[in-house]
Amino acid sequence: MTRTVTLVLVDATGRPLGALPEYEVESPWWQEVDPVVRGAPVEVSVLRLLDGHGDRPGVGGRVRYLAEVAEPPAVPLRPTPVDLAPHPLRAPYAEPGGPAASVAWARAVLDRLGRPAGEVTQRRTWNLSAIWRLDSPHGTAWLKQVPGFFRHEAAVLRRLGTVTPGRVPVLLAADGDGRMLLDHVPGEDRYDADTTERAAIATDQHDLQVRALGLVDDLVADGVPDMRGPALARWIRATIPPSALPATDPLDALEDRLAQVARCALPDTLVHGDLHPGNVRGDGARRVIIDWGDAFVGHPAFDILRLTEGLPASSAAPLLAGWCARWRDSVPGCDPERAVELLRPVAALRMAAVYAMFLAGIEPSERIYHADDVPQYLARAASEIG
Repeated sequence: MTRTVTLVLVDATGRPLGALPEYEVESPWWQEVDPVVRGAPVEVSVLRLLDGHGDRPGVGGRVRYLAEVAEPPAVPLRPTPVDLAPHPLRAPYAEPGGPAASVAWARAVLDRLGRPAGEVTQRRTWNLSAIWRLDSPHGTAWLKQVPGFFRHEAAVLRRLGTVTPGRVPVLLAADGDGRMLLDHVPGEDRYDADTTERAAIATDQHDLQVRALGLVDDLVADGVPDMRGPALARWIRATIPPSALPATDPLDALEDRLAQVARCALPDTLVHGDLHPGNVRGDGARRVIIDWGDAFVGHPAFDILRLTEGLPASSAAPLLAGWCARWRDSVPGCDPERAVELLRPVAALRMAAVYAMFLAGIEPSERIYHADDVPQYLARAASEIG
């Protein structure tokens, strides 16, 4: 599958210049802009999605982006009306001048570290992050910039780097406002991991969560969301719009369910929040868990439920059994099996609330990525309760 791309150009001041002729790129994923940049007839920085149309949001079809150029290109441009009005929810990296400012920050950091950057490649941009790769003879680094609701990721990496070195990306620097510079992690994202590899990921995460038990108070003080027990229930109720709830209200008796979970006696710890195999990078020798923007302090079962989400029962069962056995060994007398079953609908509710948070925190043109996710997870929660 491919996508057909149109770039609407502006200069560094935001002045509209017109649109390039459309062209095909080999990757269908709208947020992946590396092939968009490589396929353009002029040097560009992609700023943000303008609109897209296809069979599935975020995949294939025809897509328009706003892109910045240093000067008007010597190629024909088509006059194209486009709304360039500012928006209060727009990410800094989606504004003219934003990518250049972020790359300049990263270059300055690498200069201070004695590993000046050479080639810089824009890899991704959308409402959840912008990512650039910075290569040089001194090694590769990655610049990642996230919106405000993910800003605690740097604090998570900094804390985990002290207790679980090698299990998470090395944080080289952070500006406190969403920019992070990360050392390169060799390997590939493990989207196609089989159940054996998922079991290894679950074991890695268990060890990390046990080591993080002593960091809970520090993490909350750093701004990592506190989703322990009643706080999780309050956040879910405050975040999911009442108009989105299905006829069978999955929020009914939420607090009672979480009280029963507490009696299962598993400790609250750091939760990744989106522990699917694509958020693990491996090279055959080691695995590194990446993308900690969804992290929170709460019940450890949320990660194993995410890691087994969508698997057939026959594949999920041994992964869950292994997870339960490890927690019974770590916390004698706890009841992990009961906790998992109680938290199944809550896990779906939490995901619905996460996507509702995204929708409330991003500008309208970017909401197409997440518009279907809230009702899907609410329906799953209702089915898990039923």
